[in-house]
Amino acid sequence: MGHQDRAGESPEQVRHRRRQAEPAARLKPAEREDTTKMAIEVKIPDIGDFHDVPVVNILVSVGDTVALEDPLVELESDKATLEVPSDAAGVVKEIKLSVGSKVSEGAVILLLEAEGAAAAPAQPAKAAAPATAAAAPAPAAAAAAPAAVTDVGFGKAHASPSVRAFARTLGIDLAKVNGSGRKGRILREDVTKAFKSVAAPAAAGAPAQGGMGIPPIPVVDFSKFGPVEDVEMPRIKKISGPALHRSWLNIPHVTHNEEADITDLDLYRKELDTAAKADGYRVTLLSFMIKACVSALKTHWEVNSSIHPDGDKLIRKDFYNIGFAADTPNGLMVPVIKAADRKGIVEISKELGALSAKARDGKLKGEDMSGATFTISSLGGIGGTSFTPIVNAPEVAILGLTRSKMAPVWDGEAFVPRNMQPLSLSYDHRAIDGALAARFCATLKFLLGDVRRLML
Repeated sequence: MGHQDRAGESPEQVRHRRRQAEPAARLKPAEREDTTKMAIEVKIPDIGDFHDVPVVNILVSVGDTVALEDPLVELESDKATLEVPSDAAGVVKEIKLSVGSKVSEGAVILLLEAEGAAAAPAQPAKAAAPATAAAAPAPAAAAAAPAAVTDVGFGKAHASPSVRAFARTLGIDLAKVNGSGRKGRILREDVTKAFKSVAAPAAAGAPAQGGMGIPPIPVVDFSKFGPVEDVEMPRIKKISGPALHRSWLNIPHVTHNEEADITDLDLYRKELDTAAKADGYRVTLLSFMIKACVSALKTHWEVNSSIHPDGDKLIRKDFYNIGFAADTPNGLMVPVIKAADRKGIVEISKELGALSAKARDGKLKGEDMSGATFTISSLGGIGGTSFTPIVNAPEVAILGLTRSKMAPVWDGEAFVPRNMQPLSLSYDHRAIDGALAARFCATLKFLLGDVRRLML
């Protein structure tokens, strides 16, 4: 009804013309529903200078309902697993990547289907308004906002758990970040701006063309000299390499070498280890080293500090989180023993075992490797007499351990065999001078010389 047949039209042409003229109200319910939904692209945010970061886990599936800041995927970045949260709410319509994909800033993670988009057409008008375009320079002023220091401590900062983890991974103190979200909530974008503002001075100090920049390593065709093969580097090495390079270039490294007598301590350790085996864990020298380092760090707080972004102050930390380098099939990982000053030898030993197992199995999360104030790198199980470990910025020192050895030591009357442990302390000379490094190592030597001192 309401349609007039035209002369000469076949029945099929009439039906086609009528179908084209049907009102939207005659659409099927599912088709009408699509007109009130909008597909939103959720993308990888700006996470600094990282590029081609591999996806190691996808945390959602098609059809899942996602809330704002729910984690979507995990990325392996700078020896840490980073969760990327959603910046919108809705239902997962399509996932655009897979485990193993390499992504950079701006890559599409997935499509979300958001309800209630009927009012959405009004939004583009704001973006098209000339007033908005005129305000484009504003981000330059906003970038300076993170430099302001608030009175709110990191633990009380108004931010989600994912944003906190993101900030810890980048070494950003949330207490010094102004939130741009509702009621001052700190968003990932705020943390990114703070990170860039800290990195900007280094970039500004880069030498001009023709200056004394770092010369490139020459490219050599090794196939001219014999058979060669390109072997893919493990993911962890590809990610940690730039971070180590950055630390080596930015930090004036100095290494102080010392030896500590651990004869009596190691005898006591072996007794504890024998008993611990029955309970399924081991007591290694590293447990005692962590305990000794905490005591020495309390005496020499500068070794536990970080250099303030303004370069004029040290950040004194009243907490003691000790990172330890763990050798894994995939490369070097650095888990962290949190609040080591509040734990005994047994508890530290159990946690060392648990974190080492997670590292070997590739199950460490970002929170397992964040927040360290001091790091220990031990090669004692392999060998060596000394080495120069690279400081893990923004920390200012790292302790290297090699294999202990029996050596003759003069006791005032005769040479006696003692078990001597080499200590190699690499430090940032901007924060720690040679005298302080020597005093720190002397304190360690004193503590390790008598196990009873560690119990005080």
